[in-house]
Amino acid sequence: MRYSALALVRGALSAHRHWAPVWRSPEPKPSYDIVIVGGGGHGLATAYYLAKNHRIRNVAVLERGWLGGGNTGRNTTIVRSNYLYPESARLYDFALKLYERLSRELNFNVMLSQRGLIDLAHSRHDLDSMARWVNAMHMNGVDAELLSRDEVAEWLPLLDMSPDARYPVLGGFLQRRAGTARHDAVAWGYARAADALGVDIIQNCEVTGFRTGADGRVIGVETSRGRIQAERIGIAAAGHSSVLAKLAGFRLPVVSYALQAMVTEPCDARDVSLLQSLTPDAAVGRDRRRGARFEPDHRADSGPGALHQLWLGNRRLQGDPGGRLDARARARDRAQPRARRALSARALHHRAADRRGGRGRHCALT
Repeated sequence: MRYSALALVRGALSAHRHWAPVWRSPEPKPSYDIVIVGGGGHGLATAYYLAKNHRIRNVAVLERGWLGGGNTGRNTTIVRSNYLYPESARLYDFALKLYERLSRELNFNVMLSQRGLIDLAHSRHDLDSMARWVNAMHMNGVDAELLSRDEVAEWLPLLDMSPDARYPVLGGFLQRRAGTARHDAVAWGYARAADALGVDIIQNCEVTGFRTGADGRVIGVETSRGRIQAERIGIAAAGHSSVLAKLAGFRLPVVSYALQAMVTEPCDARDVSLLQSLTPDAAVGRDRRRGARFEPDHRADSGPGALHQLWLGNRRLQGDPGGRLDARARARDRAQPRARRALSARALHHRAADRRGGRGRHCALT
């Protein structure tokens, strides 16, 4: 059934008793050309584009719970392309353009609302970074605007713009095309469209292991609903992907590192080695929110090599407002190699900038 205004009227006249199921609930077949583990936005989108663009329709999506009930259902729903580097800008602006026509393509309302996205600057350093960011986006052909303090006030009249605010606002950075979408609706829309193209979507089907051939190649999966063979297997299970890949025998698939900043960014072995050398304590990077303030987790700082503050991009992962660790950090600096000393010096520089008025700014990584 194709959704339309007329279909809604017909449904209303019948008290909405005759709507067809949005997708089928088939029993798993013994084998498929491709099996995708994970029925969230990424897994369902992969299945849809395999069927639509590549005509590969003997595909199964296996979800251990319900569709969109994992990371997709907990997503921040921000849709944007305000990225600094050319590779990121091209990828995310392409994705934003897909979002802009996705409801029509899928014939399903994903509730995209392009209301704009503003990042706030709380220090002179923030303004300098945002100016560089906006210029880079313009060079990459992506829309962006640098806002003055007065322009931010026009956009956000309820924001406290007084100089006595806890985090005084000095300016901002706007992308008008950014907005929000209902991400579980995105998953449902992809599921409905993939199902219409012949993809089997199987819920309540947990993958418990992998089958390998004599040559060590993975040839199938063991599930709570039986054994399924497949020529190709893809894993789109968010933070659980590395756990599943380990079941398949991979030693270094995608590494889920302890730092929050790495949650959505896969690392290779060299990245992990570097981070481990700089932050031996796995707990470094743990933020603790208490209302509008941040409390440091001092337990994470007991290791002799743990930095009191680590910055990845503009995201402060751990703070120490009391300055308890300053003396310890300076003492370590004298004994650290040059690369580690430079990182510590940068952290101390940002601490000093925070105390002058920009303290506590956080940027979300997505």
